[in-house]
Amino acid sequence: MSTEQAQISRRTIVRGAVATALMLPFASTLTSCAAPSSGTDDETATGTTSADNPFGLAEAAEVEAIIFNGGYGYDYVTFAADKVKEAHEGVTVKVSPSTEIAQELQPRFVGGTPPDLIDNSGAGAIGFNTIVDQLETLDDVFEAPNYEGTTIADTLYPAVKAPGTFNDRFVALNYVMTVYAMWYSASLFEEKGWAPPKTWDEAKELGAKAKADGKYLFVWGKEAATYYHTMAIDSAIKEGGDEVRLALENLEPDAYSHPAVQGVFTALYDCVQAGYFVPGGAGTQFTAAQARWSNGQEAILYPSGGWIENEMKDTTKEGFEMTGFPTPTVSDSPALPFESLRSAAGEPFIVPSQGKNPAGGKEILRAMLSKDAATNFSKTRLAPTIVKGLVPADGFGSTALVSQTSMLDAAGENVFNHVFNDYYGLNADQLVIWNSFLAGDVDVAGLTSGLQGISDKVANDDSIEKLTIS
Repeated sequence: MSTEQAQISRRTIVRGAVATALMLPFASTLTSCAAPSSGTDDETATGTTSADNPFGLAEAAEVEAIIFNGGYGYDYVTFAADKVKEAHEGVTVKVSPSTEIAQELQPRFVGGTPPDLIDNSGAGAIGFNTIVDQLETLDDVFEAPNYEGTTIADTLYPAVKAPGTFNDRFVALNYVMTVYAMWYSASLFEEKGWAPPKTWDEAKELGAKAKADGKYLFVWGKEAATYYHTMAIDSAIKEGGDEVRLALENLEPDAYSHPAVQGVFTALYDCVQAGYFVPGGAGTQFTAAQARWSNGQEAILYPSGGWIENEMKDTTKEGFEMTGFPTPTVSDSPALPFESLRSAAGEPFIVPSQGKNPAGGKEILRAMLSKDAATNFSKTRLAPTIVKGLVPADGFGSTALVSQTSMLDAAGENVFNHVFNDYYGLNADQLVIWNSFLAGDVDVAGLTSGLQGISDKVANDDSIEKLTIS
C-alpha cells in the first residue's frame, strides 16, 4: 500500500519564508484555507463567541500551556497569559517550562490528556509526522482580531503559515522570525583585524589565524552538535541550489553524497583534523560550550539561530557585540550568493485537539500576537516575531538583532528554508553521529553513511506519511 503524499510548493517553502527585510512594510495576503476543527469533547467547556472572545473561551476556564525552556525562555508566554487573564476575568492559565517536550508530552498524547498549548521546540521536540492529525487547525487564529482590534493576518509577515502547514493543514503557529547564521564578536574581530569568512577556504585560513592567537575556530556541546548539521545543510544548499535542498527534503537515496554536501563535510573535517574545534564537546553541556565562545572567547565562531544572543545574555563578555553573518559557501561561485540565508518563521506552537481547552490555547496565541506581547518578546528576547513593524532601527540596542535585519535586507529574495528534520524528528539520531564526527572519531564517509542511513530508514518506512516538496 502506497503512502499518501503531502504537497508543499517551492514558492511557499523557499522564496516565501521572508522576501525582504524586517523593517520594510508589507501587505499580508494570508487567507484561510481550511475550517478549524472543533477540538471539543464532553469535558471541554465553551463560551459564547464574540469579537472579544473569538474562540468561545468559557468563563472560569482553566488553561494549561507547556513551553520549551530554551534560548527564548518561557516567561514571554506568561506575559501573554497575563493578558488573557486581564481580558477574561475568572480564567486561570498555568504556564510551565519543559526542556524535554517529547519525553514529557508524548505519553499525554497517547493518554488523550495533552495540554492546551505546546511550544514544540528544542532537541527533544515531537516529530510532527507522529501528531499532525491530532492538532487543531489554526487558520481561525489568523482570522481573529488581535487585542488592538486589527485582524491578526493583516499584522504579520508574508508566508508565515508555510513552515507549520502539513497535508494542507495549518497546525503549527511559528512565532519567531528565525535567521540562521554564523555568530561572532564584532569587537574581537575589529581588534584582531579579522573578517567574517565568505567561503570555507577563508574559514580555514581564519582558523589558522585563531590558532596562532591561542584560540579555536569553533566550539560545540553535546546537545547542540546538530547546530553544525543545520549549518552544513544551509551551506550546501547555497552551494548547490534547489537540487540539494529537494534531495534532502524528499529523503532521496544518496542525497548526502551530493558534491555540494560533500564539499561542506570535507571542509568541516579539515577543521576538525587541524584542531580548530575546542576539544571535548561530546562530553560538554552545550551552555558551557557556548559560554567558552561568548564569555571566554576561546572560540571565535558559533553557528546558531537568532535566539543565541538571548540564550547567552547572562554569559556574554561585556562589549562582545554579538553579530551574525551568512553561512560560508564551498566556492566563490555558488548557486545562491553568499548573502543568501535560511530564514523562516520558527518556534512552533501547537494546540492539541484532545486538550481540555483548545479555545484557551488559541486565546494565548491571540494574546502573543498582540502588539504589547510581540514587542515585549523582541525587546526582551532580542529576536523578531512574525508580527511586522515592531523592531526599531536600533534593535533595542542589540547588535545581534540589528545584524539580523541587515542580513535579511542583503539577502532580498535569496531566502530559503527546509523542514525535513523537524517534520520527521531526526535530530535525536543525528546528534550521535555529529558528536562523533566533531570529536574526530568518524570521517566524512562515516558521517555521510550515518546521516543517509537515518534518512533512508524514514524513507523506507511505509507507516510514516511523507512530505513531497517540489
